[in-house]
Amino acid sequence: MFYGYIARQEGLLAVMELSKRLAALARHVPAGEAVADIGTDHAYLPVYLIQQGISPWIVAGDINRKPYEAALINVQSSGLCNSIDLRLGNGLNILKPGEASVLVVAGMGGKTICAILEQGGAVLQQMWRLVIQPMRDISMVRCWLADNGWRLADEEMVVEDRHYYVIIVAERGQEMITDRFALEVGPRLLEKKDAVLKGFLTKKVMKIKAILMEITRAESTAARDRALLLRQEAMEIEEVLNRW
Repeated sequence: MFYGYIARQEGLLAVMELSKRLAALARHVPAGEAVADIGTDHAYLPVYLIQQGISPWIVAGDINRKPYEAALINVQSSGLCNSIDLRLGNGLNILKPGEASVLVVAGMGGKTICAILEQGGAVLQQMWRLVIQPMRDISMVRCWLADNGWRLADEEMVVEDRHYYVIIVAERGQEMITDRFALEVGPRLLEKKDAVLKGFLTKKVMKIKAILMEITRAESTAARDRALLLRQEAMEIEEVLNRW
């Protein structure tokens, strides 16, 4: 399923089986830590983390009332009201410093995620791991992290229903990679020679070449400038793929 889960009966409670995207997020949440899930939507991830014994306590927040109410239903039906504290509000404003040591922010645009982190203040200072999944502007998030005292500890890419999702794991420290292209594609994904990334880059080169065939017929200065940038991007990607 795209955003949700499959419920299977085990005893009296429905045990959540997450979508590939949410399961990838769960893999990067360390055991035994209090978690803040910002933009929790239906609270599928918090319920799963509690049911699997990964996290002892979670604050789950959403800025919109409808997802908050849907999350409340899921938490109540799972019997986890004592383990998941649902809060309606904006970003990290719902938290007090020290309430959580691990932050999950997923399913939002990169600009929104950067704004949430920028406004985190003392709350963010008390956290040691961030698990982030931007829907777009991914390189913006990587750059923000690198510029604000976070190193990219790990990255994972998954594909689900023909959509590619990147999970960024950040911890306190200095990010040593400053290369623009690497931050665009993903330093840790490149280092690991991630198989999903290879497929993504291969398709991206093909798409760029198809676009180039179209715009080379145009004679405007804007079209020529765009073609130049696209050729440079395709060359950089092909260099990476040739070293795979």
